[in-house]
Amino acid sequence: MCQLTLKEWHPAIESHKRNFIAKKGEVIIKEGDPVSGVYFVTSGNVKVHKQWGDKELILRFANDGAIIGHRGISSSISTYPISATALETTKLCFVDIDFFKTTIKVNQEFAYGLLMFYADELHASEKKMRNLALMSVKGRLAVAILGLRDQFGLDAEGFLNLALSRQDLAAFTGATYETVFRTMNELLAEKLIIVKGKQIGILNEVGLTDLSSK
Repeated sequence: MCQLTLKEWHPAIESHKRNFIAKKGEVIIKEGDPVSGVYFVTSGNVKVHKQWGDKELILRFANDGAIIGHRGISSSISTYPISATALETTKLCFVDIDFFKTTIKVNQEFAYGLLMFYADELHASEKKMRNLALMSVKGRLAVAILGLRDQFGLDAEGFLNLALSRQDLAAFTGATYETVFRTMNELLAEKLIIVKGKQIGILNEVGLTDLSSK
């Protein structure tokens, strides 16, 4: 928002924004709560999730610079359709919904950037739903690992810069914990990945890419 808005608008942003810190496991947004505003992740990691029947489905992960709560901006929806939970100590910036809408109206470049963001997110959501319906769990795990590598990068030892529990990995791929546990062991046996605690490393990118296209 600060990058794409007019410089003359920045003092207004400074006076309306509120910075705060969410602790690991803290719920930032609760599905069904009234929409109050949007959040920007300054640093840290957040999982964006919703109830899918009696299970949790993680829609995406938000890290530095990401926006959350924007799905509540609607003329027909007055409550948040998702939840957001901090995966580690996370710094956030909150902007109330009325000021955010005004910012969109006043700043053309920001409005265009937000439009492109919504379009990209819609495409990603449609692709994820297609994968849930048509792709094997092994394929979905490969897609998830490669996607998280692209988003978070790798540390000096070659592991994802995001520690994930098996439960969260299951929720992200739309599978059961037991199925993910078994499938991860298959990927380990095939020497496609390496695991250290909650950290996942990539040993064979070509093999994972091949699985992700099936």
